[in-house]
Order: sequence, then C-alpha cells, then structure tokens
Amino acid sequence: MGVVNYEVLLSELIKPLVSNPNEVAISIVEESDKYIKLKVSVDPEDLGRIIGRKGRIANAIRTIAHAAAIRDNMRIDIDLASEEVEEQN
Repeated sequence: MGVVNYEVLLSELIKPLVSNPNEVAISIVEESDKYIKLKVSVDPEDLGRIIGRKGRIANAIRTIAHAAAIRDNMRIDIDLASEEVEEQN
C-alpha cells in the first residue's frame, strides 16, 4: 500500500455531508515526514453538518483520518473552519 493522500481522503468524507460541496477546500498547513496538519474550510451554512451534534461527525472524520495516518506511521491534525470564521480572524 502507498501513502494516503489525506486531502483526497477528507474530501471524499466531507463532500457528501455538505449542501455546497464546491465550497469545500482542504489545504495542508504544516507537513513533515511524520506529521501533517490539514485545514478544512466549508461554507458557513455547512459547518454544523461536518461538526454534528456534540462533535460526533467531526470526531468520526478525525478517527478515520487518524487510522489512515497510523498505517503510514504518521500523526495528523485536522482544523475545521468556515470561510466566514477565517475572515473575522
């Protein structure tokens, strides 16, 4: 098995959950041999859909990505944000 493309993995997990899949943007914030940090931006209306009640969907997405990263002997962090939140910071 090869190394997982985490941007594609997250895209495949998140796009079916949102009402505006074209607004999903995933970018690598930080990367090294054993660590990767990804930022997921979605439409502000869809942020609740990928977080879920009590953060259950977000935790499930992180769990799947973490499982894939362990197979590659890596650590992974995922930041979920909306475009509106980014503009305010």
